[in-house]
Amino acid sequence: MKKRYLNTLLVLVLLVSMISLVFSVSQVSAQSSIPNVVLVKLDGSLTPTWKDILQRGIDLSIQNKSAAVIVELNTTGGSIDLMNVLIRQILSSPTPVVVYVSPQGAMAASAGTLLTLSGQVSAMAPDTILGAASPVSNQGIDLSNTEQLKTKEALKATARSLIAWRGPDAVALAEQAIDQAKAASAVEAKQAGLIDIIATDEQDLFKQLDGRVVAVNGTSFTLHTLNTSLIETPITAVENVLALLTNPNILFVLLAIGAQAVLIEISTPGGWFAGFVGVSMLAVAVYGLGLLPVNYVGLIFMGAAFVLYILDIKAPTHGALTAAGTASFIAGGLILFNSASVPSFANVSVSLVVGMGLFIGVSFLGVVLLAVRAMKAPIITGRESMAGWEGYAVTAIDPAGIVQVAGEQWSARLAKGSRAIEKDDRLVVKEVEGVKLIVSKKK
Repeated sequence: MKKRYLNTLLVLVLLVSMISLVFSVSQVSAQSSIPNVVLVKLDGSLTPTWKDILQRGIDLSIQNKSAAVIVELNTTGGSIDLMNVLIRQILSSPTPVVVYVSPQGAMAASAGTLLTLSGQVSAMAPDTILGAASPVSNQGIDLSNTEQLKTKEALKATARSLIAWRGPDAVALAEQAIDQAKAASAVEAKQAGLIDIIATDEQDLFKQLDGRVVAVNGTSFTLHTLNTSLIETPITAVENVLALLTNPNILFVLLAIGAQAVLIEISTPGGWFAGFVGVSMLAVAVYGLGLLPVNYVGLIFMGAAFVLYILDIKAPTHGALTAAGTASFIAGGLILFNSASVPSFANVSVSLVVGMGLFIGVSFLGVVLLAVRAMKAPIITGRESMAGWEGYAVTAIDPAGIVQVAGEQWSARLAKGSRAIEKDDRLVVKEVEGVKLIVSKKK
């Protein structure tokens, strides 16, 4: 009887397990039948981390058999070499890639222009901008005539290879963006045939993409994007941190604080913390500067500022060198990021530069004043500093005797007007006269 119950229970467990398995399989089948789209968000200036993020999105689309990869783009531009790498990744993707300049108010400037045109479908949100693609060097200065001509011709050839099928108006607008730094609104780009879609948001984009036929590496695909599930490409914490290094305001603060920390370590050696923090900040800042087209002449002015600060501490000039250093620091920050030849996306806040410069200047001025005060202060070491010290009488002092002060025995005599001091009485040093202490009885 007991064995029969066990067999019945075992059959019920197996039956429930099979039902659960069938239900879960049906759920997976239902889910797999729902088309999905992979979303890749690229925001800010082009950085090397974009290669990894974009490739991760493409790999996700392959794993999930996605209908498309949507690249949401908002960039002020960046390295041409990096742009070419990203374009190759998009063109080699087996999944259709839609580049969508979004959200409203975003831009695809400079290198972002050709990135937008490299997708099988190009889209923009209302009130976005495309263009201003004239090249500059990595140092933020205009290229020489020969180099500029070569670079522009190469960029225009790339643009033609990407959009020749869009017609002469689209090609003309793209070439104007490169030759004349012309920028176009979403409406202007759509009218010229440079983009395919103006979509207010992702859902509007999916609606307009549905049923569109695109060619990927010679194979035609029909996009099915209605009622799709969205898979967002993950971005690691390290990639988020590295993305911050394209923010000129953050780089400027890192440079300023890092330099100060190193100077603190130099002026007070032995404490490793300030030096470690300073060197780390400067290293990170230098890495970030390599990602932006800045004018490195500014670093010379900023370095000169800290030299002037140190000179004012060593040979105080009542703040004159500190004032000159502050002016040099502010000028250096503005030259580094805000020169006329540096693109606007690499500009730093003027108020931040001025504010940080004044803060550093006031800080060093305080140090200078302390140094001057220390030089003018009376001697506080040796016998001259013993006035006010206390001790006791080793022998009676009337008018002279032996006292114990600061662990040593001294010859002493009574100060004028002081009454006699008995042995072991407490006393106070009034002044030092040669090698003899002038003392009085402690009240």
